[in-house]
Amino acid sequence: MDNQQTLEQSRKDEPMSYNAKIATIGIFGGLLWSTLGYIAFFFNFARIGPALVLMPWALGDWKNGYIGQIVGIIVIGLLSVLVAFIYKLLFERFNSLWPGILYGIVLWLIVFYLLNPIFPGLKSVANLDSNTIITTICLYVLYGVFIGYSISYEYQEVKRVQS
Repeated sequence: MDNQQTLEQSRKDEPMSYNAKIATIGIFGGLLWSTLGYIAFFFNFARIGPALVLMPWALGDWKNGYIGQIVGIIVIGLLSVLVAFIYKLLFERFNSLWPGILYGIVLWLIVFYLLNPIFPGLKSVANLDSNTIITTICLYVLYGVFIGYSISYEYQEVKRVQS
């Protein structure tokens, strides 16, 4: 018994692959920052919450309530895996905050300008109140920095281990 227990204790787990770490960063980044977005929505800092991602589909009135916000958080967490891999392809080499800040701003511009027509509940930026604009820009920038800096750090670690 002691011999088997010693073998289990000395066994090392396989480390996560680089792509698995990117996916994990994406999921946790999406869950974290969309949850903070829901908190901002709940306390009326922003007029839109995570359920915005569900608006293009006719799913019923539940998507406008609490359950819709929770489902929106989960969907954003899943979509963030794609966002993280796009960042990996474009900016992983840059070990700085600036690419993440830029990435967050670009994501905000894509959602609020380019994708605005597919979100029926989203007013144009000119018709949004300043609290919503400032809060969402800040959340997107922080999200971009989280994704960007985390991926850049992992990239630098992989390079360090390989050399």
